[in-house]
Amino acid sequence: MTQLAVMKTTFAPIFPRIVPAPTVERVETVLVDLPTIRPHRLSVATMTGQTLMLVKVHCSDGIVGIGEGTTIGGTAYGAESPEGMKLSVDTYFAPVMVGQDATRVQLLMARLGKMVKENRFAKSAVETALLDAQGKRLGLPISELLGGRRRDRLPVAWTLASGDTARDIAEAEEMLARRRHRIFKLKIGAKTLREDIDHVAAIKRALGDRGSVRVDVNMAWTETEAAHGMAALADAGCELVEQPVASGAALSRLMRRFPIALMADESLHGPESAFEIARVSGADVFAVKVEQSGGLFNAQRVAAIADAAGIELYGGTMLEGAVGTIASAQVFATFANLHWGTELFGPLLLTEEILETPLDYSGFELTVPNGPGLGIALDEDRVAFFARDGQRKTISLPA
Repeated sequence: MTQLAVMKTTFAPIFPRIVPAPTVERVETVLVDLPTIRPHRLSVATMTGQTLMLVKVHCSDGIVGIGEGTTIGGTAYGAESPEGMKLSVDTYFAPVMVGQDATRVQLLMARLGKMVKENRFAKSAVETALLDAQGKRLGLPISELLGGRRRDRLPVAWTLASGDTARDIAEAEEMLARRRHRIFKLKIGAKTLREDIDHVAAIKRALGDRGSVRVDVNMAWTETEAAHGMAALADAGCELVEQPVASGAALSRLMRRFPIALMADESLHGPESAFEIARVSGADVFAVKVEQSGGLFNAQRVAAIADAAGIELYGGTMLEGAVGTIASAQVFATFANLHWGTELFGPLLLTEEILETPLDYSGFELTVPNGPGLGIALDEDRVAFFARDGQRKTISLPA
């Protein structure tokens, strides 16, 4: 054996072959339209269906990560829509992402942040897909990539939003009997103040101590209406009022005037707004929404600000489908404190299943999957069937 051959043999283990990091090869998006089990009435819109913007990040190592972008009532809730998200991801996000290291998620999201302003919901969907891919790559749930989970199951509230008192009471009784929900949030603000108060009081009387009652006004009240409404709601046994007014200053003025918790939602747009609300003591509770925060890492930052300021936490929803719901669950499972539970019931509002294995809602809680990444898998045939311009066809029956 030559001296060179001996040197190669001797030092080969010391200089292992460097394997390039997996890169993003392709970004794919699809709009999926799913019907709801009933009209879902809010002060800003009435929903009879939900559109999901699903994103798939295809990586050079063959791993595919999935994410979801969803809004409430199209653009009735905010500036982004599923259609707008798809356009942004296809046109602006994908060129920035392709060829980049798929394993350095925060670095890639920082790069996107420099090239694409705002678009918090779309960024959340892409970040979810990157984390899902990295979790699959490492064999770890996303919660472990985010520092480690503290809980495997999350209490889940159900929103009563039919607009009819008797129907809402019957729906709540059914949920209690099935042991699916014992926390109920009522959507109010579309009717007169008196009608809304009577509606909440009647439901609380019917449920008594068997169910917790909270309300979401979606910014529909003036400050004067909120002052009257919160006093009456407290008397009726309501525990929490979510975003009764649009103004952050008004929200701060309403704080601690009534024996009822006040929660910030629409005014909470990520870490910067969280800091400002905390600075002026503008809320008792933060409704942390992953999409509204701009992604999973930002949602954790919002929670950290709340903890530092002594503000309690609630895991909010944008009525996401299964993918977005589990992305949120993976984050909420890492929170040190989750005083008010979560509202991750979005998939239960839909009539159709798009996962290979449905989520586990039982015993008033949602089980957080412990498989790699999100821990879920899409039923690709059903996704294709319900995709916009996909396999589903409308059949006209003869008169």
